[in-house]
Amino acid sequence: MLFMKNSTIVNIVLALAVAGLYIIYFTGNKKGNSTMSDNSKGTGKQLSIAYVKMDSMLFTYELAKKLNAEFTSEKEAYRKQYTDKRIKFERDYATFQEKVQRGGFLTEDRARQEQERLVGLQQEIQKLDADLTQKLSDMQAQINQQIVDSISSFLKSYNEVKKYDIIINSAMMLEGSAQYNITKEVTQGLNDRYKSSAK
Repeated sequence: MLFMKNSTIVNIVLALAVAGLYIIYFTGNKKGNSTMSDNSKGTGKQLSIAYVKMDSMLFTYELAKKLNAEFTSEKEAYRKQYTDKRIKFERDYATFQEKVQRGGFLTEDRARQEQERLVGLQQEIQKLDADLTQKLSDMQAQINQQIVDSISSFLKSYNEVKKYDIIINSAMMLEGSAQYNITKEVTQGLNDRYKSSAK
């Protein structure tokens, strides 16, 4: 039962964020606030670089928290639906075995019919498991994309004012000075925009 594994949407979003927001490049007027020089064109001007801690941001971004809660609720509903059917099947199968052992079926044909019914029920449960797993996977993908799109669109508008050359995910960074960490500012902006749009 793939959908019953103990994965959380936060872990999935983190994985997607690492891949999807690997490095975000922005263009515009530059302001030098890092020590990295752009020597590729021989200009010698400094690159303006900032970074965000995606893991921290996703735990405090209200939209991500809301979508995670909705996903968890939906997953629990699917799990209950599957578990209820599975328990009924196991009870019916145990009853069938007990009747076979004590000769409780009047005819062999009746026992075969019950066995076929149980096989059909088992196949239905397996299909349900696959269907629910696919639904949860699709839901995860949609949530991931929604969060990534939201963060990306915010960073684009945010950077129209800030004019960074590059904004990176700290997960891709071995070391970085705290002065280039814009996580708190970006998270506040995301939450302000979310609250405003929710009104």
